[in-house]
Amino acid sequence: MHDPSRPAGPKIIAITNQKGGVGKTTTTINLGAALAEAGRRVLLVDLDPQGNASTGLGIDPESRRMTTYDLLLDDAPLSEVIQETGIENLLIAPATTDLSSADIELVSNEKRSFLLHDALRQVSVDAFGLDYILIDCPPSLNLLTVNAMVAAHSVLVPLQSEFFALEGLSQLMLTIREVRQTANPDLRIAGVVLTMYDKRNNLSRQVEADAREYLGQLVYKSVIPRNVRVSEAPSHALPVLSYDPASRGSEAYRALAQEVLNTV
Repeated sequence: MHDPSRPAGPKIIAITNQKGGVGKTTTTINLGAALAEAGRRVLLVDLDPQGNASTGLGIDPESRRMTTYDLLLDDAPLSEVIQETGIENLLIAPATTDLSSADIELVSNEKRSFLLHDALRQVSVDAFGLDYILIDCPPSLNLLTVNAMVAAHSVLVPLQSEFFALEGLSQLMLTIREVRQTANPDLRIAGVVLTMYDKRNNLSRQVEADAREYLGQLVYKSVIPRNVRVSEAPSHALPVLSYDPASRGSEAYRALAQEVLNTV
């Protein structure tokens, strides 16, 4: 039951694409860092068993004592899972490979699709004063991704500027429609962001033209360039905004964050 005395909760965005290697985790980390830089309190929920978002923000595996696995499977309070990162205003609920068995373990749970939804709306979350929660989904349309979509207000889709990029979108759109019809009628698509974009490359320009033709206003004006600093930053356990604040990648994620702030 809704409690009118509670503050309005944070805006929850699931960042998802079932294709791997499209810049999903990179976008989650750097959009989160850009929103934090803009003065917003951000929680990044790592829902990918690879745990790359956790590693990319400097959370060592041995320090991930409580994780999103505990949150979903053991009803752990979110307040005990959340950790500080080295970035001001940016928090994380980390993941480990334990999460890879979650799909099988959740099948018998009647509320299996709503576990993350309920976890992110615990009263204890209010104390963190969050403005945004970004969920880094696994590269598949599994039960973890469905949990993210049921929990979220909107979905942000990173789309790699490569051949066949648009083909995988149709299945993702079907899943979003299914979640709308069965569990989360208010779910919407926040936008599609083109990643690994090279303006000198005919293919990148063609993918952009096709995406804007088919998806129209859903495609963000900001595009994320193919940028060596963006690629290097995770090996230093930093967002690119901290690793090289003046890089083209940093500027692109700041621009994307402004679009998100204006529309989500």
